[in-house]
Amino acid sequence: MDKKTSVTPGTKRDAQREDRLKAAMKANLQRRKAQARARSEQSEASNEQDKDS
Repeated sequence: MDKKTSVTPGTKRDAQREDRLKAAMKANLQRRKAQARARSEQSEASNEQDKDS
């Protein structure tokens, strides 16, 4: 009468989702760090030019 739902299909789907989210977050963090480094280098370069002038 009471149907028990299987835990494994949802769990597998949840695990796959978690893996995708983890990969996306890691890629996003790497991209943000690269952007921050580029901005830092760019501002340092402009500061060097200002000092030379």
